Amino acid sequence: MLAKLHQDHLNIARLLELLKSKLNAIHEERPVDYALVRDVIDYLREVADKYHHPKEDLIYDYYLKYRLVEGNVSQRLQLEHASLVETGSHLKEMVEMILMDAVIPLDQFTAKLAQFVALQEGHMNYEEGVIFPHLRDVLTEDDWRQLEQQWQNRAIGDPLFGPEVSQHFQELARRLSLPVI
Repeated sequence: MLAKLHQDHLNIARLLELLKSKLNAIHEERPVDYALVRDVIDYLREVADKYHHPKEDLIYDYYLKYRLVEGNVSQRLQLEHASLVETGSHLKEMVEMILMDAVIPLDQFTAKLAQFVALQEGHMNYEEGVIFPHLRDVLTEDDWRQLEQQWQNRAIGDPLFGPEVSQHFQELARRLSLPVI
């Protein structure tokens, strides 16, 4: 399970690099494909918020139930997940407004986009550097089997990095040079 979560983080990091390149384009007053920005945010909301984070939460909840943990670790992760959802939602609204030709001050949009990228990166770095290594050390093979069994019914295919790219993410897949099937 951690290997899949790690791969998700690598995929998300690629998308964050794409968002950073769009942020740089805005700062340099170059044209930006806001539909592509929207697609990245849609993917992160669809997959990270509805699949990736719930999978992490399942592991953390199990850990809290069956292992000792400091409360602030769990609380930090829950707060970060909630903050990512909220920031992503606000960013999505701003992009949708831009795509409808509404006037959104670019400094507000770039600040929100930079905040979103920084939150995502900080969160993933914390998980990769602190949480995941600790979980590897503490949870047993039996624990991982139990978690896999609990997750089985909730698993979904990745609509961008999975074997089949959904119609919604075809352009994004092309931009990332992913095979489009």
